[in-house]
Amino acid sequence: MAATRLIALHVNKDKGVSASMHERIDYSQNPDKTENGTLISSYECEPETAAEEFLLSRRQYQEATGREYKGDIIAYQIRQSFKPGEITPEECNKMGYELAMRFTKGRHAFTVSTHTDKAHIHNHIIFNSIDLDNTHKFKNFFFSGLALQRLSDIECFEHGYSIIKKKPYAERTKRTVYPKRHTIRSELEVVIEDILKKKPKDLEDLLEQLSRQGYEIKREKHIAVKGRAQKRFIRLDSLSEGFRTQDLIKFLEDDQRSHSAGQPSGKRSKIDLLIDLQDKIQQGKGIGYQHWAKVYNLKQMAKVLLFLQENDIHDFAKLEQMSKESAARTDELLSDIKQKEARMKEIKVLRMHIINYSKTRNVYVEYRKAGYSKNFFETHREEITLHKAAKDAFDQLGLKKIPRVAELNEEFTRLAREKNAEYAEYRKERDRMRDLINARKNAEMILNEKEQPNEREQKKQI
Repeated sequence: MAATRLIALHVNKDKGVSASMHERIDYSQNPDKTENGTLISSYECEPETAAEEFLLSRRQYQEATGREYKGDIIAYQIRQSFKPGEITPEECNKMGYELAMRFTKGRHAFTVSTHTDKAHIHNHIIFNSIDLDNTHKFKNFFFSGLALQRLSDIECFEHGYSIIKKKPYAERTKRTVYPKRHTIRSELEVVIEDILKKKPKDLEDLLEQLSRQGYEIKREKHIAVKGRAQKRFIRLDSLSEGFRTQDLIKFLEDDQRSHSAGQPSGKRSKIDLLIDLQDKIQQGKGIGYQHWAKVYNLKQMAKVLLFLQENDIHDFAKLEQMSKESAARTDELLSDIKQKEARMKEIKVLRMHIINYSKTRNVYVEYRKAGYSKNFFETHREEITLHKAAKDAFDQLGLKKIPRVAELNEEFTRLAREKNAEYAEYRKERDRMRDLINARKNAEMILNEKEQPNEREQKKQI
């Protein structure tokens, strides 16, 4: 199921055409929303220079037709949103590309950026208002939004996805669930979540970063904070689950453990570490907490024993050796993945410069024939700038011969395929490594607990 919307992008207030174009395209290609730029595709333009290419076609339209570009529309955007859990990000990007090709009939350059930062995966499709021939503008006709939705429904039907069914007004259900109201507590939770992304060392480090952002901290029996716009202090324990004091402490401890084990923080391992009951009792934990912790430890010990049986591990030395081998394999896969990603990034930049060099070569030749005239440069500033940037890139890479774009595309596809296969293996090996490390630490704790009673008996005899 996909919902669509066609939006005309206008010049932003107090900004020019160029700044507005860059701002809209940069937002759509935000690495934090597109999984580091891996979910971006394009047609008849390069994502990195789409803004410059759209602006160039805008001026070429004026030169070719002799008509002034009236109005403040700089481009058009299609938003295509899918039902949560119905589609993968990669398939969503392909669907967006296909929808853009159908709607523009291949006459306009466009970029497709798939955002995964929300529960519903969605596409931001930005297409040039000028066609590829630079002779016509896109005409936003009556009921264009309905036509777009119709094309999207056909596409969903062809790929086996659900379609939004229209209901008569009398049959529509009245809304009873509304979005959560914005409160000071929810704002504080957002700030804490942003700080957690910066990997604070412990709770004190987190509170220190809160203090730097203007929050007043009160450390008494309960930790409480107060922002500039607040009249009263808010206890951390009054926030939602996951933001309370003990939740934050446990999250930060787990995060530090995962880093000390040489692995990135992420989803919790299948085997969690045991709770040190003696340490918790000294901290003044109540009887209820101690009972819960004992039950929790019994469950984790059972998981450890099952894990050791499934992996045919009968001694501690073998467990330690397997955890070291798994950590080494994980590091090896991650290093190889990073090398492939670096080369893919290099190919994308090189491909962009090759295309720009080819497109602007004739203009640069005319520029040289004109004796590097300033007037000629001002008239063709964008083309000449792109051409110079391409030449500088070739010089920095030390290329004696410019490779063909088809060869680069073939290498890029091969690297992407190999990287995806290695990343699947990396995730599997990383989870296995976490289980082995936690199983080893839990086994050490179990052995220590068995030795402690014997030590107590020896002390009594003395």
